Amino acid sequence: MRRGGTVWITRARPGAEATARRVEAMGFKALVDPLLEIRFLAPVVDLAGITALAFTSANGVEAFARLTAARDLPVFAVGDATARAARVAGFSESFSADGDVEALAALIARTCPGTVLAVSAREPAADLPALLARAGVAARALAVYATIDRPPGPGTLGQLAGLEAVLLQSPRAARGLASLLDQAPAPALAALCLSPAVAEPLLAAHRLGRIGSVAFAPRPHESDLLDLLGR
Repeated sequence: MRRGGTVWITRARPGAEATARRVEAMGFKALVDPLLEIRFLAPVVDLAGITALAFTSANGVEAFARLTAARDLPVFAVGDATARAARVAGFSESFSADGDVEALAALIARTCPGTVLAVSAREPAADLPALLARAGVAARALAVYATIDRPPGPGTLGQLAGLEAVLLQSPRAARGLASLLDQAPAPALAALCLSPAVAEPLLAAHRLGRIGSVAFAPRPHESDLLDLLGR
Protein backbone atom coordinates (compact mmCIF):
# COMPACT_ATOMS: atom_id res chain seq x y z
CA MET A 1 0.00 0.00 0.00
CA ARG A 2 1.00 3.60 -0.54
CA ARG A 3 3.30 4.88 2.21
CA GLY A 4 2.13 8.20 3.58
CA GLY A 5 -1.53 7.30 3.23
CA THR A 6 -3.91 7.49 6.18
CA VAL A 7 -4.92 4.32 8.06
CA TRP A 8 -8.01 4.36 10.25
CA ILE A 9 -7.50 2.70 13.65
CA THR A 10 -10.87 1.44 14.91
CA ARG A 11 -9.92 -0.55 18.01
CA ALA A 12 -10.86 0.75 21.45
CA ARG A 13 -8.55 2.86 23.55
CA PRO A 14 -6.03 2.49 25.10
CA GLY A 15 -4.87 -0.17 22.64
CA ALA A 16 -5.63 2.12 19.70
CA GLU A 17 -2.73 4.43 20.54
CA ALA A 18 -0.23 1.54 20.58
CA THR A 19 -1.48 0.39 17.19
CA ALA A 20 -1.25 3.94 15.85
CA ARG A 21 2.41 4.17 16.87
CA ARG A 22 3.20 0.96 14.99
CA VAL A 23 1.33 2.16 11.92
CA GLU A 24 3.20 5.48 11.92
CA ALA A 25 6.54 3.68 12.31
CA MET A 26 5.71 1.91 9.04
CA GLY A 27 5.43 5.24 7.21
CA PHE A 28 1.66 5.75 7.29
CA LYS A 29 -0.49 8.40 8.95
CA ALA A 30 -2.72 7.03 11.72
CA LEU A 31 -6.29 8.21 12.30
CA VAL A 32 -7.44 7.07 15.74
CA ASP A 33 -11.24 7.08 15.89
CA PRO A 34 -12.47 3.90 17.65
CA LEU A 35 -15.70 2.16 16.71
CA LEU A 36 -15.78 0.60 20.19
CA GLU A 37 -15.42 1.87 23.74
CA ILE A 38 -14.45 -0.15 26.83
CA ARG A 39 -16.35 0.38 30.10
CA PHE A 40 -15.21 -1.44 33.21
CA LEU A 41 -17.78 -3.31 35.30
CA ALA A 42 -17.78 -4.01 39.04
CA PRO A 43 -18.76 -7.66 39.62
CA VAL A 44 -17.95 -9.54 42.81
CA VAL A 45 -14.84 -11.66 42.30
CA ASP A 46 -15.24 -15.11 43.88
CA LEU A 47 -12.10 -17.22 43.54
CA ALA A 48 -13.25 -20.08 45.77
CA GLY A 49 -12.39 -23.34 44.06
CA ILE A 50 -10.69 -21.61 41.11
CA THR A 51 -7.35 -23.09 40.05
CA ALA A 52 -6.54 -20.84 37.08
CA LEU A 53 -7.63 -17.69 35.25
CA ALA A 54 -8.29 -17.40 31.52
CA PHE A 55 -8.17 -14.08 29.68
CA THR A 56 -9.24 -13.46 26.10
CA SER A 57 -7.97 -9.87 25.94
CA ALA A 58 -5.66 -7.37 27.59
CA ASN A 59 -8.76 -5.32 28.45
CA GLY A 60 -9.98 -8.24 30.56
CA VAL A 61 -6.66 -8.35 32.39
CA GLU A 62 -6.79 -4.64 33.19
CA ALA A 63 -10.41 -4.77 34.31
CA PHE A 64 -9.86 -7.84 36.51
CA ALA A 65 -6.72 -6.36 38.09
CA ARG A 66 -8.78 -3.34 39.19
CA LEU A 67 -11.21 -5.61 41.06
CA THR A 68 -8.90 -7.77 43.15
CA ALA A 69 -5.35 -7.87 44.47
CA ALA A 70 -5.13 -11.64 43.91
CA ARG A 71 -2.17 -12.46 41.68
CA ASP A 72 -1.28 -15.98 42.80
CA LEU A 73 -3.25 -18.00 40.25
CA PRO A 74 -1.75 -19.12 36.93
CA VAL A 75 -3.02 -17.24 33.88
CA PHE A 76 -3.89 -18.67 30.48
CA ALA A 77 -4.02 -15.98 27.82
CA VAL A 78 -5.34 -16.03 24.27
CA GLY A 79 -2.16 -14.49 22.86
CA ASP A 80 1.21 -12.98 23.63
CA ALA A 81 -0.08 -9.43 24.13
CA THR A 82 -2.63 -10.60 26.70
CA ALA A 83 -0.01 -12.74 28.47
CA ARG A 84 2.29 -9.72 28.56
CA ALA A 85 -0.50 -7.59 30.04
CA ALA A 86 -0.94 -10.22 32.77
CA ARG A 87 2.74 -10.09 33.65
CA VAL A 88 2.65 -6.28 33.76
CA ALA A 89 -0.38 -6.51 36.09
CA GLY A 90 1.64 -8.65 38.51
CA PHE A 91 0.74 -12.22 37.62
CA SER A 92 3.92 -14.25 37.86
CA GLU A 93 2.81 -17.27 35.87
CA SER A 94 1.19 -16.76 32.46
CA PHE A 95 0.87 -18.99 29.41
CA SER A 96 0.01 -17.84 25.90
CA ALA A 97 -2.10 -19.88 23.48
CA ASP A 98 -0.63 -17.75 20.66
CA GLY A 99 -3.88 -17.94 18.72
CA ASP A 100 -7.64 -17.58 19.10
CA VAL A 101 -10.16 -18.62 21.76
CA GLU A 102 -10.31 -22.18 20.43
CA ALA A 103 -6.52 -22.41 20.78
CA LEU A 104 -6.84 -21.06 24.32
CA ALA A 105 -9.42 -23.72 25.21
CA ALA A 106 -7.16 -26.42 23.78
CA LEU A 107 -4.18 -25.17 25.79
CA ILE A 108 -6.18 -25.13 29.02
CA ALA A 109 -7.59 -28.61 28.36
CA ARG A 110 -4.07 -29.98 27.91
CA THR A 111 -2.48 -28.43 30.96
CA CYS A 112 -4.96 -27.28 33.58
CA PRO A 113 -6.97 -29.63 35.80
CA GLY A 114 -9.48 -27.98 38.10
CA THR A 115 -11.91 -25.11 37.63
CA VAL A 116 -11.06 -22.12 35.44
CA LEU A 117 -12.43 -18.60 35.80
CA ALA A 118 -12.97 -17.30 32.26
CA VAL A 119 -12.65 -13.52 32.45
CA SER A 120 -14.11 -11.64 29.50
CA ALA A 121 -16.41 -8.97 28.13
CA ARG A 122 -20.12 -8.92 28.96
CA GLU A 123 -20.84 -10.00 25.39
CA PRO A 124 -17.77 -12.04 24.34
CA ALA A 125 -17.13 -12.84 20.70
CA ALA A 126 -16.64 -16.53 21.61
CA ASP A 127 -17.94 -18.70 24.46
CA LEU A 128 -14.81 -19.95 26.21
CA PRO A 129 -16.66 -21.73 29.08
CA ALA A 130 -18.68 -23.71 26.53
CA LEU A 131 -15.53 -24.70 24.65
CA LEU A 132 -13.92 -25.79 27.91
CA ALA A 133 -17.01 -27.75 28.94
CA ARG A 134 -16.86 -29.70 25.68
CA ALA A 135 -13.24 -30.51 26.50
CA GLY A 136 -14.19 -31.73 29.98
CA VAL A 137 -12.85 -28.71 31.87
CA ALA A 138 -14.98 -27.03 34.53
CA ALA A 139 -15.26 -23.26 34.07
CA ARG A 140 -17.10 -20.24 35.42
CA ALA A 141 -17.57 -17.00 33.50
CA LEU A 142 -16.93 -13.53 34.88
CA ALA A 143 -17.75 -10.41 32.83
CA VAL A 144 -15.48 -7.57 33.89
CA TYR A 145 -16.00 -5.05 31.09
CA ALA A 146 -18.50 -4.06 28.46
CA THR A 147 -17.79 -3.17 24.86
CA ILE A 148 -19.93 -0.27 23.67
CA ASP A 149 -20.52 0.73 20.05
CA ARG A 150 -19.12 4.16 19.31
CA PRO A 151 -19.90 6.24 16.20
CA PRO A 152 -16.93 7.78 14.39
CA GLY A 153 -16.56 11.53 14.31
CA PRO A 154 -17.78 13.63 11.39
CA GLY A 155 -14.19 14.30 10.37
CA THR A 156 -13.58 10.61 9.81
CA LEU A 157 -16.78 10.19 7.83
CA GLY A 158 -15.89 13.20 5.73
CA GLN A 159 -12.59 11.71 4.60
CA LEU A 160 -13.70 8.05 4.48
CA ALA A 161 -13.42 7.77 0.69
CA GLY A 162 -9.82 9.08 0.78
CA LEU A 163 -8.41 6.78 3.44
CA GLU A 164 -5.81 4.21 2.47
CA ALA A 165 -7.04 1.42 4.76
CA VAL A 166 -9.03 0.62 7.88
CA LEU A 167 -7.81 -1.82 10.53
CA LEU A 168 -10.45 -4.01 12.19
CA GLN A 169 -9.73 -6.27 15.14
CA SER A 170 -13.17 -7.52 16.17
CA PRO A 171 -16.34 -8.73 14.41
CA ARG A 172 -18.30 -6.09 16.29
CA ALA A 173 -16.20 -3.25 14.88
CA ALA A 174 -16.55 -4.79 11.42
CA ARG A 175 -20.33 -4.88 11.80
CA GLY A 176 -20.25 -1.22 12.79
CA LEU A 177 -18.24 -0.34 9.71
CA ALA A 178 -20.56 -2.37 7.47
CA SER A 179 -23.51 -0.38 8.79
CA LEU A 180 -21.70 2.92 8.06
CA LEU A 181 -20.92 1.79 4.53
CA ASP A 182 -24.62 1.36 3.83
CA GLN A 183 -24.93 5.15 4.01
CA ALA A 184 -21.39 6.22 3.04
CA PRO A 185 -19.77 3.79 0.58
CA ALA A 186 -15.97 3.88 0.24
CA PRO A 187 -15.21 1.93 -2.94
CA ALA A 188 -11.45 2.58 -2.74
CA LEU A 189 -11.01 1.68 0.94
CA ALA A 190 -9.12 -1.47 1.94
CA ALA A 191 -10.42 -3.27 5.03
CA LEU A 192 -7.65 -5.19 6.80
CA CYS A 193 -9.03 -7.64 9.36
CA LEU A 194 -7.49 -9.63 12.19
CA SER A 195 -9.16 -12.92 11.22
CA PRO A 196 -11.74 -14.45 8.86
CA ALA A 197 -14.39 -13.97 11.57
CA VAL A 198 -13.63 -10.25 11.63
CA ALA A 199 -13.76 -10.03 7.84
CA GLU A 200 -17.06 -11.88 7.48
CA PRO A 201 -19.43 -8.94 8.30
CA LEU A 202 -17.84 -6.91 5.47
CA LEU A 203 -18.11 -9.48 2.68
CA ALA A 204 -21.60 -8.37 1.63
CA ALA A 205 -20.46 -4.73 1.49
CA HIS A 206 -17.57 -5.79 -0.72
CA ARG A 207 -19.86 -7.69 -3.08
CA LEU A 208 -22.05 -4.61 -3.35
CA GLY A 209 -19.09 -2.35 -4.13
CA ARG A 210 -19.36 -0.36 -0.90
CA ILE A 211 -15.75 -1.11 0.06
CA GLY A 212 -12.76 -1.68 -2.18
CA SER A 213 -11.25 -4.84 -0.70
CA VAL A 214 -11.39 -7.06 2.35
CA ALA A 215 -8.36 -9.04 3.55
CA PHE A 216 -7.53 -10.88 6.76
CA ALA A 217 -4.30 -11.80 8.53
CA PRO A 218 -3.03 -15.40 8.32
CA ARG A 219 -2.85 -15.50 12.12
CA PRO A 220 -4.83 -13.46 14.67
CA HIS A 221 -1.82 -11.35 15.70
CA GLU A 222 -1.51 -7.61 15.29
CA SER A 223 1.92 -8.02 13.69
CA ASP A 224 0.38 -10.21 10.98
CA LEU A 225 -2.43 -7.69 10.53
CA LEU A 226 0.03 -4.86 10.07
CA ASP A 227 2.00 -6.93 7.58
CA LEU A 228 -0.99 -6.54 5.27
CA LEU A 229 -0.16 -2.83 5.04
CA GLY A 230 3.12 -3.72 3.39
CA ARG A 231 1.49 -5.50 0.49
